[in-house]
Amino acid sequence: MEKYVLKTVTDRKRILFILHLPPPVHGASVVGAQIRDSRLVADAFDTRFVNLSASRRLGEIGRFSFRKVSSLFHLLGEVRKSVREWRPDLAYVTPTSGGVGFLKDYLLVRMLKREGCRIIAHMHNAGVREHQDNWFYNYLYSRFFPEIQVILISERLYPDIRKYVPEERVSVCPNGVAEMDLPGVTESPVPTLLFFSNLLVGKGIFDFVDACRILKEKGIAFKADIAGAETADLDRKGLEMLLMEAGLEEMVCYHGAAYGPDKAALFARADVFVFPSHREAFGLVAAEAMSAGLPVVAAKVGSLPEMVEEGENGFLVDVGDDAALAERIGRLLSDPELRQSMGRAGYARYRDRFTLERFENRITEILADA
Repeated sequence: MEKYVLKTVTDRKRILFILHLPPPVHGASVVGAQIRDSRLVADAFDTRFVNLSASRRLGEIGRFSFRKVSSLFHLLGEVRKSVREWRPDLAYVTPTSGGVGFLKDYLLVRMLKREGCRIIAHMHNAGVREHQDNWFYNYLYSRFFPEIQVILISERLYPDIRKYVPEERVSVCPNGVAEMDLPGVTESPVPTLLFFSNLLVGKGIFDFVDACRILKEKGIAFKADIAGAETADLDRKGLEMLLMEAGLEEMVCYHGAAYGPDKAALFARADVFVFPSHREAFGLVAAEAMSAGLPVVAAKVGSLPEMVEEGENGFLVDVGDDAALAERIGRLLSDPELRQSMGRAGYARYRDRFTLERFENRITEILADA
């Protein structure tokens, strides 16, 4: 892939990045940290960063609180001051598509427009089309999207904003992840499944547990690891009770939130990665699984069909079809050669499309053009 050629220091444009940064850890905040820490972005542009996150924990995302109202006024004041004192050539924002989060992003973008800023919006999620028939949202979208550039993480997501944004104002930049440094592990005679995501209903945790129950009832031997932060949807106690009711407490282990070496160890000892998310714009963790050489069984949502090629590096199932999910997992559990061949194909697909280097080069190119 042709790399972006850096300009001289005197040619560098100023970009004010207003984005999500961890904590809490979720897809948009992970990508925000990647951009903030990118040497390529830092060398190409003169940058400043403002943290858009108003939630301290996952359970607070999308929920109203007076503290968030206070933080919104602080955010708007900080951004206005940066714009007026620094005069950026471009303001980069990462809006949500609906709910309380979008109302905050709407106010932010309207303020940036009044200040005369050129704006590029990096959409990390979908949902605009779900709300566009509501008169209130339609009014807001009609004032939000005009005159701004939009970055999508997949061409498959363009129909979500088609009503408000013409194709000539859209760029596509798939996310990328760093390749995992996997430790050596002792091979187990019983294959291991891995579910790695925050404990949210929308991430498919209940689907995964139900699929494990079906596999056990069929007499298929396996172990399973679950890792991810507790949420308002499901905490450790609730998950342990769910596993006990399904008769899985001896086969499935919950590890809590895992990072760094602990995370790498879980991927290293896994044989199959399972990701039955109900709605997913991209799914960084699926790319991480591919970088670890794992076959992926995922739901057919968002850009996952671009990542998982059916029958090549994994399987795709309809959202909520737990029987199909269990059948595809069972097929991989019973066929070690298929697991290995799909894992190799997934790693090759990752190297070709979803590396962190490719993401950094592409986002730098898009920002330079904007």
